[in-house]
Amino acid sequence: MSEKICVVAGVGPGTGLACVKRFVEGGYRVAMLARSEAALEGWEAEIPGTIGIVCDVTDRASVISAFGEVRERLGPVQVLVYNAAMGVFAEFMDLDPAAVERNFQINTMGLVHTGQQAAADMLVAGEGAIVVTGNTSARRGKAHYAGFAPTKAAQRILAESMARGLGPKGIHVSYLVIDAVISVPWTRERWPDAPDEYFAEPADLAHTVWHLAHQPRSAWTFEADIRPFGETW
Repeated sequence: MSEKICVVAGVGPGTGLACVKRFVEGGYRVAMLARSEAALEGWEAEIPGTIGIVCDVTDRASVISAFGEVRERLGPVQVLVYNAAMGVFAEFMDLDPAAVERNFQINTMGLVHTGQQAAADMLVAGEGAIVVTGNTSARRGKAHYAGFAPTKAAQRILAESMARGLGPKGIHVSYLVIDAVISVPWTRERWPDAPDEYFAEPADLAHTVWHLAHQPRSAWTFEADIRPFGETW
């Protein structure tokens, strides 16, 4: 039996790395895509069964090259976790258009580039899963989020179009709305007095990503939302 291959695009010390560990635990070989070569080298040394590939998801040529390396070193992709994200927050009149464009390139166009590469392998196999990590900005445009929410909303609707088009061909596309502050060092420093129930643990988020990627065909979920039990919503 050939090895199971997962690509996690947008690996950082929070949700992305937790997803890498969860899929390795589940028997996958995992390709980690990120921009920091030093970070990738450290994670690759730390986690057996992984390879790190420097990739800018906004650069189509970089994405094509990265997936070519994945196929050469590991094999065809069976799962893509799209976790790359960028947020620039400002009131509408203070928006820097260049920052909004950068948000869009990472949050939305990066999914186009990586999704097309992953889906090409999955279409040949007649099966596969693409899980996109999103947040509540995909559903609502709060005032200070004018430069961020539109790009996440576009990401979500893109994922829905992907799900409707690829689903009948055996590819499960799912969008995970994370309504939470994720527990990583910088968020713990920013909110030092916040109780634990204010934060979502990356390993717990990764558990849900794993579940979505392995749902039986008779019961697929497109959109799921998760939040800490203490979150107000």
